[in-house]
Amino acid sequence: MEVPSPHSGTVQKIHIAEGETVKVGQLVLSVETADVAEKPVASTPAPSDRAKSAPENPSPAPDRAAEPAPASEAATGGAVVEFALPNLGEGVETADVADVLVKVGDVVSVDQPVLELETEKAVMEVPCPYAGTIESIGVNSGDQVRVGQNVLSIRTTTATAASKPAKPTAPAQSATPPAATASTAPAVERSTTPARAVQAELVAPEVEGNGHPPIPAAPSTRRLARKLGVELRMVPGSGPGGRITQDDVQSFVRGQLQQRQVPAVARSGGGALAAGSIAPPPLPDFSRFGVIEREPLNKIARTAAENLTVSWNVIPHVTQHDRADITDLEAARKRFGQGMGKNGPKVTMTAIAIKALTTCLQGFPKFNASLDPETNEIVYKRYYNVGCAVDTPNGLLVPVVKDCDKKSILEIAAGINELAEKARDRKLSMDSMQGATCTVTNLGGIGGTAFTPIVNYPEVCILGMARSQKELQLVDGQVTERLMLPLALSYDHRVINGADAARFMATLCQMLSDPFQLLSAI
Repeated sequence: MEVPSPHSGTVQKIHIAEGETVKVGQLVLSVETADVAEKPVASTPAPSDRAKSAPENPSPAPDRAAEPAPASEAATGGAVVEFALPNLGEGVETADVADVLVKVGDVVSVDQPVLELETEKAVMEVPCPYAGTIESIGVNSGDQVRVGQNVLSIRTTTATAASKPAKPTAPAQSATPPAATASTAPAVERSTTPARAVQAELVAPEVEGNGHPPIPAAPSTRRLARKLGVELRMVPGSGPGGRITQDDVQSFVRGQLQQRQVPAVARSGGGALAAGSIAPPPLPDFSRFGVIEREPLNKIARTAAENLTVSWNVIPHVTQHDRADITDLEAARKRFGQGMGKNGPKVTMTAIAIKALTTCLQGFPKFNASLDPETNEIVYKRYYNVGCAVDTPNGLLVPVVKDCDKKSILEIAAGINELAEKARDRKLSMDSMQGATCTVTNLGGIGGTAFTPIVNYPEVCILGMARSQKELQLVDGQVTERLMLPLALSYDHRVINGADAARFMATLCQMLSDPFQLLSAI
């Protein structure tokens, strides 16, 4: 996705680089606006700077916290404002900087993309909310940045910043530690020592009711630990103040696997590392046999590998195979396409299958559910969002078609076409890749007669479509040529039993074989 700048001005400094991971709220660049006075820069010093300047500014801290004027002054008259990385989506706290789209001295406009970030699910462009000139850039390609981190400074050219303050800045200093106001000062004037001290203070443990200090870890790290069945208290943290990162959790799991031990489970519900998970032996030195090359996985591929490993270890997979006679349906689809002409959306078999699948999900609620291992409950979802796997040059992406039960086949087809185009152009938003209750993957356009798709945890099933083929079938005592579509339904055997899976597939095949039955379900 692209991240626009909220200010107009000249880019003065870029605080991140291509390939870095950034977090929501992280400073990414500084922009110099046109008419800004430098007075506000000194109005929000770091805690240690305030102490040093106390004789010159005798006003007590509470009084300064109650003054809203400095924040407004800081955004007017061409001041240098810090651009902090905004929120990138639910659950996204860090990202890698794939590319820095501006350089120091560049003049940028409001909402102009300044960074290209790579998250776990997509590549996105980050627009700057300011207009002005880039003063400094604090990141480089390959860096990892976090939300809220300052990435660049901008000298604004208009009073835009007065009406559109940067999100990461504190709304009221009276309710926020002094360190939070330091983000409005230029990066060159910030002292790193007070920041470290305040950061250490923020993560200082407080004793809980059970006598243990709270675990310093981000929500995304806690979710990963729950997926992998890791007790966070066992993981040594490498971050500031002992904060536990996702890399710490993954390193801990690798170490445990190398010792042939399954990590402790945080709760009684069970963990993602199923019994029988073993560490792979180390690779041999392939260079002994000939020339080799190494290519690092990009963020999307790394995340996909991690999620697939979790899904394969957590879910006891079973795949139900069947074939649907789509002879009449394919003929109807082609006639419909001819009637639509070139102006309407292309109605593919994937769009039709998604509509038929949605109808089956409504009739078989367990297939549109998730298993909560912590409470041993099945969570039934009363909404129907279907993920559709899209092959792109950057890897496999799974955008989600929302509310399929409320949409016609034509609307679903239009949604698929739009999402697929955005996926290939690297314009997908994080929201468009979240919330799926089931997934469809169609390899028919490439080839193959059958395959076993892996369920996308925490979903409980996934439908795979292979290439349709013409076959001779015995129909009413007559040998006739029919177009058969191979289908593969992988499912979580903890939630779905084989008999239900067979009924589900029989219903789906019957619906695809009879266009009138499919139409009656719309």
